Amino acid sequence: MATVHPAPRPMSPEERKVIFASSLGTVFEWYDFYLYGSLAAIIAKQFFSGLDAGSAFIFALLAFAAGFIVRPFGAIFFGRLGDMIGRKYTFLVTILIMGLSTFIVGILPTYASIGVAAPVILIILRLLQGLALGGEYGGAATYVAEHAPHGKRGAYTAWIQTTATLGLFLSLMVILGTRTALGEEAFGDWGWRIPFIVSILLLAISVWIRLSMNESPAFQKMKAEGKTSKAPLTESFGQWKNLKIVILALVGLTAGQAVVWYSGQFYALFFLTQALKVDGATANIFVAVSLLIGTPFFIVFGSLSDKIGRKPIILAGCLLAALTYFPVFGALTKAANPALAEAQAKNQVIVTADPKECSFQFNPTGTSKFTSSCDIAKQVLAGASVSYENATSAAGTPASIKIGETVISSYTSKGLPADEAKKKDGEFKKAVADALKAAGYPTKADPARIDKVMVTVILTYLVLLVTMVYGPIAAMLVEMFPTRIRYTSMSLPYHIGNGWFGGLLPTTAFAIVAQTGNMYNGLWYPIIIAGATVVIGGLFIKETKDVDIYAND
Repeated sequence: MATVHPAPRPMSPEERKVIFASSLGTVFEWYDFYLYGSLAAIIAKQFFSGLDAGSAFIFALLAFAAGFIVRPFGAIFFGRLGDMIGRKYTFLVTILIMGLSTFIVGILPTYASIGVAAPVILIILRLLQGLALGGEYGGAATYVAEHAPHGKRGAYTAWIQTTATLGLFLSLMVILGTRTALGEEAFGDWGWRIPFIVSILLLAISVWIRLSMNESPAFQKMKAEGKTSKAPLTESFGQWKNLKIVILALVGLTAGQAVVWYSGQFYALFFLTQALKVDGATANIFVAVSLLIGTPFFIVFGSLSDKIGRKPIILAGCLLAALTYFPVFGALTKAANPALAEAQAKNQVIVTADPKECSFQFNPTGTSKFTSSCDIAKQVLAGASVSYENATSAAGTPASIKIGETVISSYTSKGLPADEAKKKDGEFKKAVADALKAAGYPTKADPARIDKVMVTVILTYLVLLVTMVYGPIAAMLVEMFPTRIRYTSMSLPYHIGNGWFGGLLPTTAFAIVAQTGNMYNGLWYPIIIAGATVVIGGLFIKETKDVDIYAND
């Protein structure tokens, strides 16, 4: 017999307070977490200055990813606490860890001051942030969902879904304001610390608000009945009936949702600044405007999921992403840096080399010395952010770069005296730079030629896909698991999906680009994962919008 639920009613003052308090704290936590991502290029210079520029940026992205890698462990640790002692106190602890870690980044000495200890401490702080975030999101989503009346869970939890984007938006605004007030030179030197330091004020507000909140009614009811789980980890992952749902939630929902989220917000920002050479401040403004336009659609799609279901909206967002990313990012190139798009169309760059001479172009430790003619050619093009195609030459033939009709032979530096190697390097780089300039390749995007309206439209489309996959997902994950193990069970697939599949997206995508030479090839990563989620989710995930979340089995 189907459960009879009361008709949806207006939001009560207590429910408004729950949503506001949970959301505000989570906005601040995401602000803390994403400051690092928004300042990755500056952090690379400050903390990884012992490496070459390309490796320093990739290493900074790896440190950014470190926070994502540990998120599932935070989900397990804090999820267990949340299911045993309650939602409220667990996610009070997580915000304290996050806020203090962020503040310390703001006062941390750089590589120039304390050497290798600086990046080591930075990575430890990122790991602490990741652990805290692993416990925060599941707590906030569970807390709000368990306060929501039936028929309104999608709408209520959608407010939590806005917090990641609002946190990113807030971080961009604070960075932009500080950058504008201080100027680029001062901001790059010391002003970047200010956004980290002011987070201590946000922490104080968050803790004050959260101390005034009550425990969730579903948890209180379960505790009063003596039904809390004594071993939530064993129940969640040691019993196949629950573990099966955890695995399906990961591969059929959160993995695809995560790559669409990170492609639409972070990868788009990195693509603008790194591949298209739009200056950082301008790129941040474009992304911030698109977030401002798109954010209300989290609520739209969350509310819509209460009516038509969570599954069709999430999977439609993943499908649209998989089908449209290549043409959309191609259009972004034409709008943001038309000179680059024109040069690529008229004068293709081709590296012709013996494949045995070519190494993997990923050098995070800065210890690899690229000496072959193929590696040197690719390093010079990667340093100029030039997309190229690969062609095979006969064994033993030196590599060459063809730019339009101009062919430049590379050289091998192995065994050359230092002075001669330096001279050849300078000559080769000048020849490549001159040929690129003659072929119309710009060294940076021309602000006067940026189609501001089209760039904003494209970025807003990418954010709308984010709102489709992300708006309904908290309600769906909450509804997939029973109350006694909900915090633990929903947190793990969410944070593996978003922490590993999503958080590793920028690093993985840039490594693919560095290896293949084509600036669009990094998109294969989110396209394949989103496509797999559409198939697996479509076949094996059941709709959840009518589930009774007070049921405890």
